[in-house]
Amino acid sequence: MKTINKLFILSISLLSVFASCKKEKKEPVFDDKDLAPLSIEFDNIVGGKNLILNSETYTNAAGEDYKISLLEYYISNIKVRKADGTEYVVPQDNSYFLIKEGDEDHEEALVNVPEGDYTSLAFTVGIDSLRSTMDVSKRTGVLDPASPENDGLYWGWNSGYIFFKMEGTSSAAPVDGSGQHIFRYHIGGFGGYSSPTINNIKTITLDLTERGPALVRKDKKSNIHLMVDIDKVLSGATTVSIAANPSVMFSDYSVNIANNYATMFRHDHTENE
Repeated sequence: MKTINKLFILSISLLSVFASCKKEKKEPVFDDKDLAPLSIEFDNIVGGKNLILNSETYTNAAGEDYKISLLEYYISNIKVRKADGTEYVVPQDNSYFLIKEGDEDHEEALVNVPEGDYTSLAFTVGIDSLRSTMDVSKRTGVLDPASPENDGLYWGWNSGYIFFKMEGTSSAAPVDGSGQHIFRYHIGGFGGYSSPTINNIKTITLDLTERGPALVRKDKKSNIHLMVDIDKVLSGATTVSIAANPSVMFSDYSVNIANNYATMFRHDHTENE
């Protein structure tokens, strides 16, 4: 019996040691001098055409014509991965970007990552619940609700951000007060603060191997070029009829549009210069 007790105590002790070692394992810490630049370019298109605001007319899967006058969306929580599974997560404070069609200053996400050959890219469309509920002093730049750079992408009444904003005209849309046929899609919802609500945060993961990994070096420029097909917002898994849904904001139907825009990103090529 004493032998059994000793073996039991020894086993518990070994498990404690293993658990302690596991807890003490830390991710490597990188200093800024150890990092190299990486850019992620978001090239908005509609089907096989370039997206041109206000002038080009497109047709969705419902057979409705439409023009886009405004397109903006948040990209956040960027991380890259190597073929061996090693992953680097860009620090959150440096990982929030607003992509605006027609604005050269908001066409890409610029981050710094350790040198390496990266075969996978992941990011979030939207703003995570933690950042959405932080004190406003922690939400600066494109996240500052009072900044012109934010461009009205914050719902003060719901304490959350509009992740994806698209507006335009369509003959299928009803006439609004200005006499125009306007459609508006303002999609947000981080899951709720004090009680569960709509969660339209989407995580996108893209394999970079087929069209070239990102070879990140301090003395080179690496750019991951993504094509973003906005037509999939209306013509994805759910065919969105502008006539039936000319204005979608914080409603159950917004989930359909969010599921659609989660499929609009594809890796076109990587430039390693």
